[in-house]
Amino acid sequence: MNVSLSALFRVTGPLLTAALSISAPLIAHAQDNGHYVLEKAVQVSRHGVRPQTDTQKLVDATQRQWPTWLVRDGELTGHGYLAASLMGAWQAGHYRHAGLLPAGCPDNTTVYTLSSPKQRTRATAAALLDGMFPGCGQKALASTEKLDPLFQTDKMDFARIDPVIAKGEILKALGGDLQAAKARLQPDLDLLKAAACIEGKPCPFYEAEWVLKQNDEGRLKIKGLDKASSLGETFRLQYSEGKPLSEVAFGHAANAKQVMALTRLHRAKYDFVNDTPHIAKRGGSQLMNQLLLALEQGTALEKSDPLGNPPKAPLLVIVAHDTNLSHLRTLLGFHWALGEYQPGNIPPTGTLAFERYRDANSGERFIRTTFLTQSPDQIRNLTPLTGNNVPLQVDFEQPGCKKTAVGTLCPLESFASTLSKAIDRTAMTTARYP
Repeated sequence: MNVSLSALFRVTGPLLTAALSISAPLIAHAQDNGHYVLEKAVQVSRHGVRPQTDTQKLVDATQRQWPTWLVRDGELTGHGYLAASLMGAWQAGHYRHAGLLPAGCPDNTTVYTLSSPKQRTRATAAALLDGMFPGCGQKALASTEKLDPLFQTDKMDFARIDPVIAKGEILKALGGDLQAAKARLQPDLDLLKAAACIEGKPCPFYEAEWVLKQNDEGRLKIKGLDKASSLGETFRLQYSEGKPLSEVAFGHAANAKQVMALTRLHRAKYDFVNDTPHIAKRGGSQLMNQLLLALEQGTALEKSDPLGNPPKAPLLVIVAHDTNLSHLRTLLGFHWALGEYQPGNIPPTGTLAFERYRDANSGERFIRTTFLTQSPDQIRNLTPLTGNNVPLQVDFEQPGCKKTAVGTLCPLESFASTLSKAIDRTAMTTARYP
């Protein structure tokens, strides 16, 4: 049975209030900033926990019925709302301790929050703000159009890929041959089949041939692998949602490690397609340019871009999709492996955060780039992020960066130069903010 999110939140409201009250005292875990002053922060978060986006496709792929959820396909769940709120509470505590945010409610010039038009991203933005500023009534903004050039970039004509270049890069990522790559991944296909399909009955996703195809929007996908990817991601989302283990992967995964083993083909889809340089440049340059412009605000590097500039707020919160984050991390050359997750995985509410610090002694400015996420069990158990229960996180490093009390800092000028070279300005259009 499908119910509205608002109905779910009426049920979970008391739990949310209790969770946020527990999460409030976060200062103790933070380190002394020394002489580094946090001036600006820009974060891009994936939406929170949702069901599969198309149940019928899973049924068709496996020839079996799938567990039901309390919300419609692809929409943020009540559990996902609570988990995102806990992440927001931790993030606000970090920013307050660093001096970027005041105590209490911020004014409208301090925080600007923008989300993709999708329901799951808009609801996640509301959850993050509830966690950051409970009772303050902070609002997130989103385009009223179905497609926003910042978020649905790869679906729009201005950022269409060159299929010849893209296919060449995908083939290189595959190791030169699609079927040879499939053969290498056969053990993962077998593992996924054992969890997803009924023994002795047809299993269409498993039997499907892998074919590289281009859709009407110009995007490339590996048909066959895409279904396997969706199965693994759905199993992970079932675990994150806190579903009974008898329902998670149809009872074939008893813990986070076993669940994540079923997501190896989800990782492969990103390795082979989303994370290839040409596709990332075409899909990620629009958003990356706006992030860079925001980080340069208030410095000698600040510029007026003919395609538009982001709002000037000390904290810019953007809620997007894992596709957006995969493009950004590829443009950066940022690789991570955290906890039980597969390398490079972008879990629900996983956040790519950019922080600009000023050295109070020299005046020099630096960028800290970090990826942070709740662990699988922190999301599943709605664990307040206090004390030793902090998010998993890793800092981006490149030549010229240095480790400090506030994290790995890279000089702003060299960081900006690296990003500018990675951005493809032919894959950009006017940026409009609500």
